[in-house]
Formats: sequence, C-alpha cells, structure tokens
Amino acid sequence: MKSSVIIFPGSNCDRDMDVALKKFGFKNQMVWHNDTDIPKSDLIVLPGGFSYGDYLRCGSIAGKSRIIKSVIDFANSGGLVLGICNGFQILTETGLLPGILQQNKYLNFICKNIFVKIKNKENKYFKNIKKEVLELHIAHNEGNYFCSRDELKLIEDNGQIAVTYCDQEGNDNEANNPNGALKNIAGIFNKEKNILGMMPHPERMIDPFLSGEDGSLFFENLIGSL
Repeated sequence: MKSSVIIFPGSNCDRDMDVALKKFGFKNQMVWHNDTDIPKSDLIVLPGGFSYGDYLRCGSIAGKSRIIKSVIDFANSGGLVLGICNGFQILTETGLLPGILQQNKYLNFICKNIFVKIKNKENKYFKNIKKEVLELHIAHNEGNYFCSRDELKLIEDNGQIAVTYCDQEGNDNEANNPNGALKNIAGIFNKEKNILGMMPHPERMIDPFLSGEDGSLFFENLIGSL
C-alpha cells in the first residue's frame, strides 16, 4: 500500500509519521506543499506541527498551498485522507471537515498522554481495532473543537464523531476533557468516513520503549483495511 505525507513549512511530525507508516508496511513518499501533483497513493496524511508558524489561524495558510487542490480532488474521489493535529486544523480550514479548532479552554499548551474512546468503527480507520479505549498523545495549543448547533446535529446524526477524550475506563465527561472541546470531541470524519481529522498523535505511540503501543493498533488496522 502506498501513502503520501504532505510537508508544510513548520511541519514537525512529518518524519514521525513517515517512520510509523513504513514500520507497518506502507510504501511512503514525502510530498512538498508547493508541488501540484501527488504520487499514486492509497492514503494521504497531513501531519502535525505548526505550518507557517500558525500565523493568522492554525492551518489557514497551509490550506491555501498549491498541493491542497490535489488533496481535495483525492478526498472527493473517495481516497483516504488523514489529518493529525495541525493536519486536522488544515482539514477544517479547507472545508473538508466541518467545524473549527480554537484555543484550548485554559489558554495553555498541552503536551501529555491522554485516553480516547472510539465512537464509530464503521470505517477503515478503526473497524478491526478490538480495544474501545486507546492511549495516545496530544501536543497542541488549539485543539478545542467547536461547531455550530446545526453542524453538531448533522455530525451526530451521521456518526461522524470518531473519537472522544475519556478516562482509562472510557468515561467521556467534562472531567476528562483536556482542552474544552465540544462534546469531548478529539476527532471527526466527513460524512463518507474517508476523511479523518484528530488531535491525538498515533504516530507517537508505536514503541513500548518510547511511550506506548496503542498507536500501533491504529496503523495495523489501517493497512489491513486497504
């Protein structure tokens, strides 16, 4: 299976993602944001980081990069597009995902391990993961997901909430919400479920000697689903 990771000025998780994808069997290619074409791919990843230094709004400038038209065309054709952290922010800026990512509730940068509950397994990203709760990592200042009341109703009705922040037992309430995100939302799909944006970093949790292995479950499932 082939994947492509898009690199923007300020990306800092592109190499981590490259390592993770290759570890689990993807033939990965790195694509510069100023290119216009994407190599033949089964998956496109927009990685975490601080594209363009997060000037204006997180992901807003990256969302106007030359490569984005090809990403949108690929997504609209049904291709899998994964946005992690800043990549999630870029997906909302392009309109590929609804809502916005605003500043964390307590105006602080958060960097720690957290738990997320998988809310929908009827998709290629999570369908064969046996666990209901995963331990992953977050590192962001603008991870507070928000959308309008009408958008939220559509998201809930269509099963577009992918993962929510929770505790180790899967309780997803306000006490387990690190950034104030609406409904504890840590990640969402588009209506067709081929696009996933989420704030937690699975690529940082692929080695027990570093931090943990629940990210491995994500990548193993993903390549097995393609």
